[in-house]
Amino acid sequence: MEKVEIYDTTLRDGEQSPGCSLNDEEKMQVAEQLERLHVDVIEAGFPASSLDDFKAVQDIAHEIKESTVTGLARCVKSDIDACWEALKDTESPRVHVFIATSPIHMAYKLKKTPDQVIEMAVQSVKYARKFFPQIEFSAEDASRSDLDFLSQVVDATIQAGATVINLPDTVGYSTPVEFANMFRYIRNHVSDDSRVRYSCHCHNDLGMATANTLASVEAGVRQVECTVNGVGERAGNVALEEVGAALHVRKDVFHVTTQLNMKEIKKTSSMVSRLMHSPIQANKAIVGANAFAHEAGIHQDGVLKNPKTYEIMSPSLIGLDKTELVLGKHSGRHALIAKASELGFHLEENEVNHCFKAFKEMADEKKTISDTDLVNFFKHEQVSI
Repeated sequence: MEKVEIYDTTLRDGEQSPGCSLNDEEKMQVAEQLERLHVDVIEAGFPASSLDDFKAVQDIAHEIKESTVTGLARCVKSDIDACWEALKDTESPRVHVFIATSPIHMAYKLKKTPDQVIEMAVQSVKYARKFFPQIEFSAEDASRSDLDFLSQVVDATIQAGATVINLPDTVGYSTPVEFANMFRYIRNHVSDDSRVRYSCHCHNDLGMATANTLASVEAGVRQVECTVNGVGERAGNVALEEVGAALHVRKDVFHVTTQLNMKEIKKTSSMVSRLMHSPIQANKAIVGANAFAHEAGIHQDGVLKNPKTYEIMSPSLIGLDKTELVLGKHSGRHALIAKASELGFHLEENEVNHCFKAFKEMADEKKTISDTDLVNFFKHEQVSI
């Protein structure tokens, strides 16, 4: 199978989330965990933006050996110089340069004509080529760009020496069909893209970041840019754990592989959540507290008989110990018996109906039932140990 590279931007785009900034020590902890997760590329920061970001990129690049470390730069020489100073002593220095290509960004943010934008992009890639063997070029707001113009920019930057072409859905505007078709159009309208890898970078403003990313993989993209837990600007970026799990579980659809160490997913998610003070919603796909939890009696009965009835992947895949059977008012007898056994009690056959009725009465009164509540309940009901 072809490999899809995982490019993590938790320490750059993710850290831009309000209240999610990290100090140098915390950034290093996250970078080391991302290396254990086996991500291919770590975007460690924006060196030209501050001395703190410069130092973080430099320190992380010196420490990390298994993943490639990169920094972000605008199409400005001083930005590229800052990236080079931060990364020049690494084994495989890489820079990520970007410029906006959508009409609204060119007119209102850059105040540049399309021809000027192409010139800036080409000259920046050529300049970066003097230093960096690996150059990623991003056409910011690609999904709202004119496709003919976008193909001109991509063609020109490939000729200038870019090795990765990233087409972002910067404001989470695209739909999966549109996003995949954009990549197909560009690949069909550049003169020679055999030397480059295509990349995507999706935001989640309309809740379609994962769908858009996976659609782009089907269209030939072989690098996906994501963040742990989907942290990032506004509604966030595509979540690394969602893309990684989807590509792993549905190999039959995507026919690609990654080098992710899936067993490090939960640990990485928990670390980023803790250090960024960013709680994970309970029903968050893959890493939420309820992702492998079952309360409905029918589901619990099915999972107890065969986990695959209601779980398309094992919790052990992402580093969790087990499925969680949550006892509540929707639970059934089999779950109560299983939970009693887990807590060291043995429900005799003639005790089940009585205990189940008493449990239902308790569950109607309490929304959350802890293991301590259950231990006290079984003791009160004089269930044997």
